[in-house]
Amino acid sequence: MPKNLSIKSVLIIGSGPIVIGQACEFDYAGSQSLRSLREDGIETVLINSNPATIMTDPSMADHIYLLPLTTKSLVQILKEHPQIDAVLPTMGGQTALNLCIEADEKGIWKDFGVKLIGVDIDAINITEDREQFRGLMEKIGVGMAPQATANSYLQGKEIAQQFGFPLVIRASYTLGGAGASIVYKEEDFDELLSYGLEISPIHEVMIDKAMMGWKEYELELLRDKNDNVVIICAIENMDPMGIHTGDSITVAPAMTLNDRTYQKMRDMAILMMRSIGDFAGGCNVQFAVSPDENEEIIAIEINPRVSRSSALASKATGYPIAKIATKLAIGYNLDELKNQITKSTSALFEPTLDYVIVKIPRWNFDKFEGSDRTLGLQMKSVGEVMGIGRSFQEALHKATQSLEIKRNGIGADGKSYTNYEQILDKLKNASWDRVFVIYDAIQIGIPLSRIHEITKIDMWFLRQYEELYLLEKEISKYTLDTLPRELLLEAKQKGYGDRQIAHMLKCLESQIYKKREEMNIQRVYKLVDTCAAEFKAETPYYYSTFENEIQLEGEKPYSENDSVVTEKKKIIVLGSGPNRIGQGIEFDYCCVHGVLAAAECGYETIMINCNPETVSTDFDVADKLYFEPVFWEHIYDIIRHEKPEGVIVQLGGQTALKLAEKLDRYGIKIIGTTYKSLDLAEDRGSFSNILKENNIPYPEFGVAETTEEALALADKLDFPLLIRPSYVLGGQGMKIVINKKELEEHVVDLLRKIPNNKLLLDHYLDGAIEAEADAICDGENVYIIGIMEHIEPCGIHSGDSNATLPPFNIGEFVMQQIKDHTIKIAKSLNTVGLINVQFAIKDDIVYIIEANPRASRTVPFIAKAYGEPYVNYATKVMLGHNKVTDFDFNPKLEGFAIKQPVFSFNKFPNVNKQLGPEMKSTGESILFIDSLKDDAFYDLYARRKMYLSK
Repeated sequence: MPKNLSIKSVLIIGSGPIVIGQACEFDYAGSQSLRSLREDGIETVLINSNPATIMTDPSMADHIYLLPLTTKSLVQILKEHPQIDAVLPTMGGQTALNLCIEADEKGIWKDFGVKLIGVDIDAINITEDREQFRGLMEKIGVGMAPQATANSYLQGKEIAQQFGFPLVIRASYTLGGAGASIVYKEEDFDELLSYGLEISPIHEVMIDKAMMGWKEYELELLRDKNDNVVIICAIENMDPMGIHTGDSITVAPAMTLNDRTYQKMRDMAILMMRSIGDFAGGCNVQFAVSPDENEEIIAIEINPRVSRSSALASKATGYPIAKIATKLAIGYNLDELKNQITKSTSALFEPTLDYVIVKIPRWNFDKFEGSDRTLGLQMKSVGEVMGIGRSFQEALHKATQSLEIKRNGIGADGKSYTNYEQILDKLKNASWDRVFVIYDAIQIGIPLSRIHEITKIDMWFLRQYEELYLLEKEISKYTLDTLPRELLLEAKQKGYGDRQIAHMLKCLESQIYKKREEMNIQRVYKLVDTCAAEFKAETPYYYSTFENEIQLEGEKPYSENDSVVTEKKKIIVLGSGPNRIGQGIEFDYCCVHGVLAAAECGYETIMINCNPETVSTDFDVADKLYFEPVFWEHIYDIIRHEKPEGVIVQLGGQTALKLAEKLDRYGIKIIGTTYKSLDLAEDRGSFSNILKENNIPYPEFGVAETTEEALALADKLDFPLLIRPSYVLGGQGMKIVINKKELEEHVVDLLRKIPNNKLLLDHYLDGAIEAEADAICDGENVYIIGIMEHIEPCGIHSGDSNATLPPFNIGEFVMQQIKDHTIKIAKSLNTVGLINVQFAIKDDIVYIIEANPRASRTVPFIAKAYGEPYVNYATKVMLGHNKVTDFDFNPKLEGFAIKQPVFSFNKFPNVNKQLGPEMKSTGESILFIDSLKDDAFYDLYARRKMYLSK
């Protein structure tokens, strides 16, 4: 049966600002969903308060409301759009589901005659209310861990007495495992129980008997209204039960399940989905399996919505779960829909993988000083990466190379731990770097059986690690000249980077690259096609691998390469890698717009990125997607294969920018601002010379490479001083110090963490106002797209400040200085594309803090506030397709727009929440006000100095 013709207008609820536990995977789901509805001619209305995402771009929906996610906002929208027939809340994570329930309880959907699609309220309530869920599972015969609900402190104590320790406490109606903990000892129980009860919006916790060491699996399901169910992906957690799935290393397809157990798990998942309600859409089910011969299966939970893993599963399989789930919600059946990749087969099929994917989370503990870095039931990661390879080992290496934590892969980079006690401690107390520590443990001789006993990680995974270690040991016996071809090929097939092999052979990375060329060991590109090449795939979505050559009689040996290079002019856009504090989804927004603008200019577009959560890695955004690490070796091989006109680096944040020097050195054209100009802006000495030549004031500063130099400079510059390392994003390592003791401590610490880095010491302008401007420049003409004033004083990182557009407290004289300085700096740096300049204003003098000739964190915010596609314009300028003067700029904003940072401190209860020059916010929302008399503005202004730290 085709779509439900009574649905002509749908409201989609977004997930709001990015927080730990709910990141841009829901932005990806919502974007897919909006496109899916519009394909069917259905009007789309979106509510979401996040300005940094592509989802809230004017091109995505017919009506976009950048409003707070409250029932008050819903009522406002429903009054303005009485034509809305249905609401789809399953794309916006827990935030959207919770808002949907609240609106239902207040009778809002009923009052406006809006029906719920994609899920029903009963299904949400059953899965959120652990007591109801447990009762249902018992009724349908699905096993669960012994558990009970507590609504009070006393009830909790009684349950603990009954079950014994270890126990798991989970708070009801929370996200990302908030309020959840494992309690090993009785003396810790009281505090953790109180915390769980407090954080749950209904003050309820579920106490489970801990199934420590059991294996954990997730299944992603889709069902249509005819009750056809398909399982899109089975994901296995390498980490056993006890670590939140969002913080676990996960692998697809499942590696260590026997087929009989997998079939049983499938049947249980389908039974669970059918039992919670009669709805058409997506579902995520989590199971635990006993690590013995019996492989007993118990259910952990079911989420009747697109989950964090749905984005991963979509990218892993090439099956766009959110897109198809939306079609099912509006009435289609699976057999009526096409497979989006082959375009010739039906969507009523289960993807087959002839490759392996490994997801590794990305943490940012360095931003939360004093935080508990051990992993547990409460999610702490801020992003993730995915590696695709022909084997688990290759995918694991590619994922670790994608993390951007100065590691070149597993082992072979001189950064291994060697202290026995330290390694044991990191294995016992699951650490964020355990993925590397397992290798270190094998390297120092700890037996696999002991590692398994401590970590409960399946022996299959540990043996894969051991094989890597044995290969490294074998290669290390040779020199560059004596290394046999088959060993080099094996190392590349198992994912080792050229840098790692060079480390083993004590030679240069470039020498290994040259050796591979001589031996004809070349990367080949394979399609992610959902069907293991059984049918022809239309969608160019690739990963790289190394193959043994095929030798046919009378022909030259060859490897099969699925990536066919066209004759068209091509542009490569480098993505921004994993989300992290300081470099979030706003750069993904810029990359997507860059790709679309380059396509409008007639180029074939190529995207390189490794983040499974984002829209840029959707397989139909660019003409070609390479799901590869944003890591030099991988990028260079793609460039050599595709031979593009050039590479865009200024849209992918610091990730892409850091590769500019290498691209320049290898003679590869950087589109837009040149490497020389990018470097000039980073080098404070050269940059201050430009400022001097243009008579632009800047705070007194100096550059130091040692503690002695820093202390000598302090005498000249006067305290307070702002210290920062070069070439970092998000204010990493920045601090304001007020005396020599603090200065010495911080400099010693920085040089230990970031050796050989130049440190910049600025005289800190105490009590100054901070402002910033973003502009587009074509080398001659400059257009300032927005000037923002920060509500907080100078000294709090711009990403953590409430920024007001336009400024609210800056006079005409100061505004003119800001405009003049921005134009002079953009021209002096020969900027072609975007530039962001930051200012400190004191006694009506405008000082320059820094300039970044690239896309900034604030560009999407300004674009949304003014309703202008600035990244599109900037990309066309970078490509030389247009001059700034070609565009008819027409910004529209009544009143003010405020960019409000959002923090995830609740994940780290004991952390100092003071703000300073190092960024700590995980996301942002946008607030529109008509005037400065608005209460919301008054509140922000009154609190502006509350968190300032020196």
